[in-house]
Amino acid sequence: MLDALLPFARNWLDAMQADVTRYVMFSVGVWLALWGVLAIPLAGRKIRDSRPPARQLLVEFAASIRSIMVFSTVGLVTFGLFRAGWLQGPYIAKSWGPVWFWTSLVLMILAHDAWFYWTHRLIHDRRLFRRFHRRHHRSNNPSPFTAYSFDLGEAFINGAFVPLWIILVPTQWPVIGLFMLHQIVRNTIGHSGYELFPARKDGRPLIPFLTTVTHHDLHHAQAGWNYGLYFTWWDKLMGTEHPDYLKRFAAVTARKDHKLEATSRPSPA
Repeated sequence: MLDALLPFARNWLDAMQADVTRYVMFSVGVWLALWGVLAIPLAGRKIRDSRPPARQLLVEFAASIRSIMVFSTVGLVTFGLFRAGWLQGPYIAKSWGPVWFWTSLVLMILAHDAWFYWTHRLIHDRRLFRRFHRRHHRSNNPSPFTAYSFDLGEAFINGAFVPLWIILVPTQWPVIGLFMLHQIVRNTIGHSGYELFPARKDGRPLIPFLTTVTHHDLHHAQAGWNYGLYFTWWDKLMGTEHPDYLKRFAAVTARKDHKLEATSRPSPA
């Protein structure tokens, strides 16, 4: 019995180590870079005047490690299937060559954005919010450490995407690694508190279909708007983009001396 469980324990620990390493590298790295080394040069790009208290950062870090434990546990499903020979997708994907390698990565990012938008809206329902999503929104003024600061239910929902994708879509393991790298980079930057995305001369985002830091910061300040993770199109299509988003983004990227504090506004029905 113990011999049968040892491979699962090793896989769980390996997955934990990889995900914790990614999380620590980018959360600590982004925090040190933006809140320390580049704080003065980027002062005009800081979205809010206030800084999250140290206690919030510690709680977020601890909650994020707990979320990674959930991710690693959920990931044992695909490990078990692969070990039993019932998961042939990675072999099939490899036989489809390099075009499918990059195509599957793009499709995975697009699918994850849709998964995140709709599950995110679901757990904002008042019947689910307190149990699934309150922990994340306790970070009203987010930091890079907020990236994985989830309640257990939300951690399970977010962790379920990768196993479901691997089961349903032939995907090589290195693609999964690149996907995980992409999502933690976007996640930590999106919670960084500094607007890092470039603007056009008219103040609009240079790449309008990408979510900016201001886009997600508004969600933390005024829940009920801006549910998207990587792209803005679901919010635009469903009418959930904050009505002042572009104005806020233009003001921040204009590098004005004053900072913009979030103000209350009613959520969409």
